[in-house]
Amino acid sequence: MAMWLQRLRLSCAVGTARQSLRSFAAASENKNSNSNNNNLDASPIDERHPLRGVRILDLTRIIAGPYCTMVLADLGAEVIKVERPHFGDEARKWGPPFLEKSGDAAYFLAPNRNKQSVCIDMKRGRDLMQQLVSKCDVLVENYVPGTLERYGLGYEQLRQANPRLIYCTISGYGSVGPYAKRPGYDVIASSMGGLLHITGQPDGPPSKVGVAVTDVATGLYAHGAILAALLQRERTQRGQKIDVDLLSTCCSLLINVASNYLNAGIEAKRWGTAHSSIVPYQSFKTADGYLTLGAGSDAQFVELCSRLNIEPIALDVKFKTNKDRVKNREELVNLLAKILASDSSKNWMRVFEGASFVVGPVNSIREVFEDEHIQAIGLVKTLPHPRDGSVKVVGPPVVYSEARNDARTAPPMLGEHTDKVLANLLGYGAEEIAELRSQGIIQ
Repeated sequence: MAMWLQRLRLSCAVGTARQSLRSFAAASENKNSNSNNNNLDASPIDERHPLRGVRILDLTRIIAGPYCTMVLADLGAEVIKVERPHFGDEARKWGPPFLEKSGDAAYFLAPNRNKQSVCIDMKRGRDLMQQLVSKCDVLVENYVPGTLERYGLGYEQLRQANPRLIYCTISGYGSVGPYAKRPGYDVIASSMGGLLHITGQPDGPPSKVGVAVTDVATGLYAHGAILAALLQRERTQRGQKIDVDLLSTCCSLLINVASNYLNAGIEAKRWGTAHSSIVPYQSFKTADGYLTLGAGSDAQFVELCSRLNIEPIALDVKFKTNKDRVKNREELVNLLAKILASDSSKNWMRVFEGASFVVGPVNSIREVFEDEHIQAIGLVKTLPHPRDGSVKVVGPPVVYSEARNDARTAPPMLGEHTDKVLANLLGYGAEEIAELRSQGIIQ
C-alpha cells in the first residue's frame, strides 16, 4: 500500500433492439475509426495506474455505486463485482436496447467497465463473502441500511476481522434520521432535494434532468471519499466507515440556489435554460435547432451586439449593464430571439467564431459523438467483448500527465470471473468450486 501512496502522490421490442444495437455499433465503427478511439489492444494495469494494488469488493447495483467503483477501476484498482446468481445487477435488464448475444442492456455497460463479475448468494455464502472481504482494501455497498448486517456483512461485524477495511455505504438518505430505512432512487432524491423544483420551463411542471445526475454525483463523492480514506489509512493503519447518500448529495448540488435561500430567504423558481442573475444566458431557437449563448460581462454583451449588427442596443440605457439587462430581461430576450431565429445554428456559429462570449449549439446525441472535437480527443473507446465482439463506452474524462486512467476491459458478463477469483484469490480447487456451484451458492 505504501508503494500505491507514493505513486498517488507522484501523479496526484427486445429482439429488434438487440439486433439494432449490434448493427448500429458495427455501422458506427467505420465512422469513428480514429485510432484514438480504438482500445482493442488495451494494455494491462501497470505502475502508472495510481490505484494499482488496491482491491475493491463491489456490492453495488444500478448507477451511483457502480459509477464510483468504475472511476476507481479506471485508475487501476482491482474491482470484484459481486452479483446475485442468475439475476445480477438490475441494470442488466434495463432495456431495450440489449446486446444481441450476451443479452445485457446497453444501460449496464455505462458504469461497469474494468470489473470482474462474481456470482455469490450472500445469504448462503457468508463464509465465502467474509473470505473475500479479508482480501480487500475497500468494500462498497448500496443496500438499504441494516440489510447487510443480517448476512454478517455489516461494518462492525467485518472490521473485527479486517481493521484496515474501508467500508463505503451509499444509500438514499444515510444511516441515521427518519428516512434512513427508505430505499433510495435518483428521481426521488432529486424530487425531495429540490432539483426537480428548479428544473424546467417557468410556466411548466417540474422536470428531471435527462440522466441520473444525483446518482452520478453521489458516485463521484463516494470515489473521492474512498481515496481520502485510503490516504488517511496510510497514517493511522486503520480503515473506517463512509456514509454517502443521494439526498445530501442533491442538496449539495443546489449550490447558489441553496445559498440564496439560506442567507437571503429567496425561494427558487424554474428558469428553463435561462439564468436568474445573468442576461442573456440561455438557449435560443434558430432556423434549424437551438443555440445556447451567454454574455457574462458588459464587454461581452457589447461584442455580441456588434456581431449581430445591433450596436445601438449595447448603448441603450435599458441594457448597458447586467443589472439593467436582468431588469429588462423579457424585452432583450425577445429581441435576440427574433434575430437568432432567422438563420441556422451552423451559420451563427460561423458568425460567432472567436468570440469572447460563450456559445454552442444544442446537440442531439448523434451530433455529440460526431462532433469533430469529441472524435479528435478519442473520448469514445472500443473494448473487446467475449460474446458480442466489441462494445463502445465513453472513456474517462480526466487526463493525467504521468498517471494512467483508462478503459481497459468491457463490462463483464454475469459470473464471468467467478471461478477465476475463487481459484486465484481464495485458493479454491476445481472440486470445491464445483461443489459450491452444485449447492447453488455460486454461479
